[in-house]
Amino acid sequence: MIVLRRVPESWRRIDAGLRYLGAGVLLFAASLVPAFHTHGTDLGGLPGRPFDVLALVAVALQCLPLAGVVRWPVVCFALVSLGFAVDQLRGYHTLAGTGLPIALVGLASHLRWHRRATALAFSAAYVPLAVALHQLGSGAEAPSGFALFYLALALAWGIGAGLRSSRAREAERRRRVAEDTRTAERTRIARELHDVVTHHVTAMVVQAEAARYLSAAPDRLDQTLTAVSDTGRRAISDLRHLLDLLNPDHGTGARTPPVGGLRTLVEQTRRAGQRVEFTEEGTPAESAGSADLVAYRVVQEALTNALKYARGSRTSVQVRHCGREITVEVGTDGSGSRAGSPGGSGRGLAGLRERVDVLGGDFHAGPHTGGGFVVRARIPAGNAS
Repeated sequence: MIVLRRVPESWRRIDAGLRYLGAGVLLFAASLVPAFHTHGTDLGGLPGRPFDVLALVAVALQCLPLAGVVRWPVVCFALVSLGFAVDQLRGYHTLAGTGLPIALVGLASHLRWHRRATALAFSAAYVPLAVALHQLGSGAEAPSGFALFYLALALAWGIGAGLRSSRAREAERRRRVAEDTRTAERTRIARELHDVVTHHVTAMVVQAEAARYLSAAPDRLDQTLTAVSDTGRRAISDLRHLLDLLNPDHGTGARTPPVGGLRTLVEQTRRAGQRVEFTEEGTPAESAGSADLVAYRVVQEALTNALKYARGSRTSVQVRHCGREITVEVGTDGSGSRAGSPGGSGRGLAGLRERVDVLGGDFHAGPHTGGGFVVRARIPAGNAS
């Protein structure tokens, strides 16, 4: 049964041109076998004629053009039709007559334009052939026989049209999949750039603005400028790592936050003038999958927003490792100021919600009951990256 299921798949993988070429060669060889002479299509009831040179020409016209029906469907079908007409009018009745419906399937399947006009032209050409065969024949062939043969050819046309529609649907499906993949990748890149750049640049802006007022305190000014330089170097390092991830030779693994990354984020935010209280409880899971990175991004985005929208306010960061999940809560008390803070696009929190949802967690961001703003996330750990 497995072998039988694999046959259609193997057949579809073969190039269409090779399939028609194989059918034409096989039909040509079978038509030359003496035992099969005059055992093919008999339309009109003409008496059989011995196989001669013209019969060989008719067989060749009905079989060999099938090799090019994918590339030149109209020309090849015209040659096959000519061979079929000679075959029937001369009374050879060879097996090569089977090439006509095969060519018709190829014509309907691979003709790119003027399909309706081609079908009408073929139908119009069939009428005089049927009339001639009826007059030359013994008269035993009733008009219904010609009509049934025409319906059989119409069925072949329908099969070819169905194959063409199926290929068009598959091409459209692949196009949509490719477009969705590109869109998802652009979204992922934009989200990573936002997470990496926004936090560092916001800290640098805040630190640079603070440096304006420290000209009378050289020691503090030097510390602030050093913090700006350190933040810039971390931004460059993170950007290089992100570019490595986008390199096809680098692999598709998710980025793991550096050891002590959360404490580094907190310390960087403190250097920018934010009062941050940080607590981390529990032991991280041995295999947290993408949860560690998502938790890191939640804290990073929340601290960035605290710098932008609640500068100077007391900010608390709580991270708990509870067995198979990580909970994160970052809140501000609303006592700070957002004067002169850089504006936001709103995509940061939306990106965090998407990250948490992908892992099957819960995410909430909104005003705190007692004032300020709070971000909470429950992130299941142990999922594959």
